[in-house]
Amino acid sequence: MTQSATPVLPAAPLTVAAVQADPVPGDVAGNAASAARLVGRAVDAGARVVVLPELFLPAYHLPALAADPPRTDVAAAGDGTVDDARLDPLRAAARDGAAVVVIGAAVRHPDGRRTVSALAVDRRGTARAAYDKQQLWADERELFVPGDRGATLLVDDWRFGLGICYDGCFPEHGRAAAVDGAHGYLCPSGYLAGSAHRRDLYYAARALDNTMFVVFANAVDGASPWRFNGGAAVYDPQGRPLARGADTGEDVLVADLDPAVLAATRAAHSMLADRPADPGAARASMRC
Repeated sequence: MTQSATPVLPAAPLTVAAVQADPVPGDVAGNAASAARLVGRAVDAGARVVVLPELFLPAYHLPALAADPPRTDVAAAGDGTVDDARLDPLRAAARDGAAVVVIGAAVRHPDGRRTVSALAVDRRGTARAAYDKQQLWADERELFVPGDRGATLLVDDWRFGLGICYDGCFPEHGRAAAVDGAHGYLCPSGYLAGSAHRRDLYYAARALDNTMFVVFANAVDGASPWRFNGGAAVYDPQGRPLARGADTGEDVLVADLDPAVLAATRAAHSMLADRPADPGAARASMRC
């Protein structure tokens, strides 16, 4: 990401959706069809950007991902495009609904790397590996390699930083997106049952830290021990939920991102403008 010297606000509101759903382990074709259905539901509610959970296409189920990578992964070409017939229903849903879809996938790159990625499906129905997760969590490190760069998704005149689950636990990750001029942060995630406190804290904090909207999608339900806790949400730039799902059950949470709210928040809470160039450069030590 490169620093945006003159952040520009979007001209018009944008309706977004955060999805919580329960995919089937290893069933990329079936999960793509489920995603298409959920995108249709979001579009019917007015959404033009739809975010689905981390690793939604193969499901976040590490034993299945370890057992059969050819079945669970999608292949990216050198330019990042993903041409996999199993995704045809999802591509059609994005194209027919004139929506941009962000969805989690396991991606095999031409150089052999296997990554936890966010696919972006544009309004023409073209799918691309838009971002590779940089901060891998625990046993993910045995199956995947981390990404080495951030990414910003442009939708009309809205700028969205991309993060995946554990990325959002690092304040620096969201801040890098904000410094690049992001108005929002899109986070496909997979939070397990028992983590609701952290789930609800991290993404609200990233919103307030950076005075930007956050769209948090999460898996839900599933079979023990891979049980997920939903709580998909859209946060305003002060970290307040505009929409939030329950801890169980499929849902599509729809909210409007208003540039006037973004402008007013950044005028009142000027952390981005006031941040020091290097907050750790001048540091004194004291022995007590």
